[in-house]
Amino acid sequence: MDKPGQWLETNTFHHGQFTDVAELVRRKNEGQLTLSLCIPTLNEARTIAQVVAQLRAELQEHYPLLDEIAVIDSGSMDQTRTLAAAAGADVYRAADILPDMGHYCGKGENLWKAIYQLKGDIIIFLDGDITNMHPRFVTGLVGPLLHRPELGYVKSFYERPVCRDGIDGALGGGRVTEILIRPFFSLYFPELTAMIQPLSGEYAVRRHILERLAFPVGYGVETAHLIDVHATYGLGVFGQTDLEQRHHRSRTNRELGRMSYAVLQVLGRRLQQRGILLEAPQAHAGLQQFYLEDGQYHQERFEIVEQERPPMREVAAYREKRGLVPQVISRRRLGIRPMVVTGTWQ
Repeated sequence: MDKPGQWLETNTFHHGQFTDVAELVRRKNEGQLTLSLCIPTLNEARTIAQVVAQLRAELQEHYPLLDEIAVIDSGSMDQTRTLAAAAGADVYRAADILPDMGHYCGKGENLWKAIYQLKGDIIIFLDGDITNMHPRFVTGLVGPLLHRPELGYVKSFYERPVCRDGIDGALGGGRVTEILIRPFFSLYFPELTAMIQPLSGEYAVRRHILERLAFPVGYGVETAHLIDVHATYGLGVFGQTDLEQRHHRSRTNRELGRMSYAVLQVLGRRLQQRGILLEAPQAHAGLQQFYLEDGQYHQERFEIVEQERPPMREVAAYREKRGLVPQVISRRRLGIRPMVVTGTWQ
């Protein structure tokens, strides 16, 4: 099913279709499935306790839908880990997971290490900065997977109200999607234009798909997943669910510029892998940005290298932990070297 129009009709859902949590639990138990929730964090002390406490109360204590709620932390300097643990989450430092393989500070790194650390047959990823957390963020994503076994990767979409200069926006916040990702998909991967919010940070995926994916360690992880999953399984494995509204902090254009720079590196590699580019773009020159201060323009240079982790199924420690049969690894491992950042990047 690689016709976007048809896919939109059959594989787009609304969270209201999955409000019967008892039925979701029944289907989970019938399929003998386990569900893990992963929340990647870096300095989310303002919101993390509320996020964890609400989901634990509704989806672990009231209904036994989630088998574990875990925070994978990049090294927060605030009280994120303490507050998350107090609210009932299992808390891990990403640097402590697979320590022999080193560590990067980035969202994709946390998600990759979650595959090793967590036990679920289905893993749900939610960002830790959501201020209107609700059980629908979980039930709306796992519902399609539990009702339709042929689906393997369910993305979220939603309105993202923002306030800039005192003016409320009805949809804002999707600037990288509309300026970079949607035009790029329209040119090179038109089937993926059916994704309403390809960069959404909330999605649920079956383990057997996740463990076969390479993971960019930073902001490029969501885009890479869409391209790679589509190449292997086709559009029909995807679903997307309307979660209505998501409230979170809004990032500046300069922050989003750095995000786009990392994503472009990932996109370039995918084009090279498919023979569209002879050589992937290199990040040797870094990203140049300017800021205005005291009437003067100042230049900053950011060295942002979007490294990639190999599929977890290629990691010996993971195969041993999961009891997987050793396999011959035919794909070239991606080089790993430290990410160097100058200036300020959060």
